[in-house]
Amino acid sequence: MAVRGFFAICLLVGTGFVLGGCMQSTIEPASQANLTPRDKQLLAAAPYAQAPIPEPYQRHIVDYRRKEAPGSILIDTDARYLYYVLPNHKAIRYGVTVGEEAMAWSGVAQVGRMSEWPAWVPTPGERERMQVPAYVSPGPQNPMGARALYLFEGNKDTLYRIHGTNQPEYIGQAISSGCIRMTNEDVIDLYKRVKPGTVVVVLPPHNDSSPYSPRVASSDSSGIVVRERARAY
Repeated sequence: MAVRGFFAICLLVGTGFVLGGCMQSTIEPASQANLTPRDKQLLAAAPYAQAPIPEPYQRHIVDYRRKEAPGSILIDTDARYLYYVLPNHKAIRYGVTVGEEAMAWSGVAQVGRMSEWPAWVPTPGERERMQVPAYVSPGPQNPMGARALYLFEGNKDTLYRIHGTNQPEYIGQAISSGCIRMTNEDVIDLYKRVKPGTVVVVLPPHNDSSPYSPRVASSDSSGIVVRERARAY
C-alpha cells in the first residue's frame, strides 16, 4: 500500500455548514498486485483506450462516518462513489459510473453471485435500446469487464450488477442502464475483498445521508472542526 496524498474537508460541527476547505492529493496508478496472469493477458488486449481517471475518482482510503458494518458496500449514486467499509471508521472509496436517474435502482441487497470475466446476456430492453446481440462472450470487449457482482434481494435477482467496464472514460458519470461500473482494476480489487452474502446499500438520488454530506461527516465528532482525510490507495 502506498500513501501518496491526502485531502481535507473542514466542517463546522453543530451547524452542518462547510466552514472552509482544503484539498490536496497526488495521482497514483492502481496497484497491479491483484491481477492474475489471465487478467494481465486480457487487459493487455483491451480494445479500448486507457482513459485517465480524474483524481477524485481514483481509489482512496477515507474516513467513514455511517453505521454500515465492516465488509459492507455502500454506493452513493449522487457523488459517483462506491465505498467498501473497513474497521475503525474507514472505507475504501472507488469512483464509479452509475445509472441514469430514470434507470437507477436503490435499496438494500446482497451479493448473490460472483463471476470472473463474465459473459453478458442483455435483457430484452437492453437489446432493443442498445442494439446489442443476445449474448456477448467474456473478454475485454465485453461491457461487463473483468468481474461482476450480482445483486439479489433474498432469492430474487434484482438484475443489477457491480461490474467492470470497457468504457473507463465514463467513470464519475451517470450513463449506464442502472448497473454500477468500475474500472477493471478497481473491480478486481473489490472482488478480492467481498464474498457471497455481502450487504450492498445503494442510496437513492438526492439523499442527505451520503458519506460525503457535512451532516454525516461530522456526526460523531465532539470537536469544533472535523477533518476528513483520504489517501491514495
